[in-house]
Amino acid sequence: MKNLLFLVALFTFSIGFSQKELFTVDHLWKLKRLSGTSVSSDEKWAFYQTTSYDVAANSGKTSGYLMDLTSGTTTELFAPGADFWNVVWDNTNTLWWLRSSGSGAELVKMKPGTDNLPTLVYTFEDEVEGFTFSANQECIATLQPVKVRQTVQDLHPDLTKTQARIEDDLMYRHWNAWQGEKALHLFLYEKSGATYTAKGDVLKGEPYAAVNPPFGGIDDVTFSLDGKTLYYSTKKKTGKAFAESTDSQIYAYDVKGGTTTSITTHKGYDNHLRVSPDNTKLAYLSMARDGYEADKNRIMVRNIATGVEEDVTRNLDLSVDHFAWHAKGQFIYFTAAIKGTKQLFEVDLKTAKTRQVTSEVCDIVSINVLKDRVIAERQSMVAPTDIWQITLKNGAQKQLTNINKELMSTIALPTVTEKWITTTDGKKMLVWMILPPNFDAKTKYPSLLYCQGGPQSPVSQFFSYRWNFMLMASNGYVIMAPSRRGLPGFGQEWNEAISKDWGGQAMRDYLVTVDSLTASEPYIDKNKLGAVGASYGGYSVYYLAGIHNNRFKAFVSHCGLFNLESWYGTTEELFFANFDIGGPYWKPENKELYLKNSPHLLVDKWNTPMLVIHGGKDFRVPESEGMQAFQALQIKGIPSKYLYFPDEGHWVTKPQNGVLWYRTYFEWLDSYLK
Repeated sequence: MKNLLFLVALFTFSIGFSQKELFTVDHLWKLKRLSGTSVSSDEKWAFYQTTSYDVAANSGKTSGYLMDLTSGTTTELFAPGADFWNVVWDNTNTLWWLRSSGSGAELVKMKPGTDNLPTLVYTFEDEVEGFTFSANQECIATLQPVKVRQTVQDLHPDLTKTQARIEDDLMYRHWNAWQGEKALHLFLYEKSGATYTAKGDVLKGEPYAAVNPPFGGIDDVTFSLDGKTLYYSTKKKTGKAFAESTDSQIYAYDVKGGTTTSITTHKGYDNHLRVSPDNTKLAYLSMARDGYEADKNRIMVRNIATGVEEDVTRNLDLSVDHFAWHAKGQFIYFTAAIKGTKQLFEVDLKTAKTRQVTSEVCDIVSINVLKDRVIAERQSMVAPTDIWQITLKNGAQKQLTNINKELMSTIALPTVTEKWITTTDGKKMLVWMILPPNFDAKTKYPSLLYCQGGPQSPVSQFFSYRWNFMLMASNGYVIMAPSRRGLPGFGQEWNEAISKDWGGQAMRDYLVTVDSLTASEPYIDKNKLGAVGASYGGYSVYYLAGIHNNRFKAFVSHCGLFNLESWYGTTEELFFANFDIGGPYWKPENKELYLKNSPHLLVDKWNTPMLVIHGGKDFRVPESEGMQAFQALQIKGIPSKYLYFPDEGHWVTKPQNGVLWYRTYFEWLDSYLK
């Protein structure tokens, strides 16, 4: 009897011990976020950083770590909240980084395996955004802000208290910030004994930024291996010309001669510059068409001596995300979206033949190419980012870090499955299904149609902290996430089908997703359906609200485009509006496009409760779009709520705002779907 009681007690304890928790928004903000992985040239060390958030403090702190790739041992190099940025390796396996120093910055370095104490290299008197150096460290290039525009106080020095702005050209604001008086320029420093000597501003007297704002950085700057040439990529345009074009060029700056030459003629974006290991070629990403920010990203390889260029990905009907040279120089490895994932590929420069290296259900989001393996950052819809090793020969993957193991081991995971459905025009379309933890096929579940933004960004295996499918499924929802028309990873024709047809086939793809899956999957409660999305996904929600014929019981639109005419008059990147919706609404040839595609013209058919969310610093889709939609809902007497973040842009990034976003989101959906 004692043994029986012991076994019963042990069994009861085991059940309690093994029971998993449901993932919550509190868990989401407790996760450490890994980024910035880089590997030493001797392949012995990897550096990475993690950021942890304190919701009560409404802030995050970043730590830095060194991992021994042989033993797997990890050492903390930077404590949480330490002052460091732009950490890079040189070819002597020494780690360099920047840290603050008064109003300027210090450049320091440290060789792992020693006492891990940094050595001061150089002190900059002014702010430094980032840096890179030549292979022999004889030259350093920095990105530093330079005043290129006058302020109101410059023009009216007696009016020191006014906050007014005077604008006489476009692009006076971009994404989430007003244009300031400064732009990032490149500065050169040459080695002089044990220190460096400033050689001046590479763009002296020019009003342009050295890298494309707002997201361009030191990744778009590189030296030739001999240090004689500095390459950088930017769009040397201002005002209206800048707003209407994506035509960036690559510039070659002669370090000794001080002259700059434009070396490319492509009409779209050129960026992500990488010199080959033998210093004979320059590889970069390039788009062919001006104004089309979602054009196919090609890897162009340029012979530095002759100027002859080759598109080495011409045989691939996919768009490249990131790439890196192999040490032997014959192969380039890159990542690309394919069928709802992001995989690693290889291209042979001799034949332009590509090979898909990996195929697991995941996203490979960054790569460091070694002799026979890749050290990569990888994530999935149910696994936040960690570092993985990928064998180049066969694509085998091995996890190297598990930074959230303690928390994730307590969580009951959703199930992610793929469905292929037939669209209204007879095509096959992928839909990711994210099923709640402890899923029971005999139970009826409320379900959400997820509408992706972009409109040309993939529904891949991303682990998003803004639209987290794991969190939504853990709240008892089945998520339907279709790869509707316009998403990359299914060929260029599929990708381009969205342009100038926002309210057409993509909307039919959404509706057929709901109709097909509610018919084939008995666990989806067709009487408890919602549709949610951000940006173009928010636009989709507004549009679906006018055509859904009572399929949905609730909507959530975040930073969605509501009135395309008013949006065209207030958005900043006009190249996007001109290419994707056809251009100005006042041109006669565009009238039909606006009539067909603008959701505000469907408000008379709206009858479904909607939560509208917008950020006050969203200049891509200005706040007036959300206000117009909410006002229409209120006037029509439709149950509605407006969640407004005055301190957020297109994305919600602050911890307490993120928590409030999810609380409001689930409260709204639960009230109509549960």
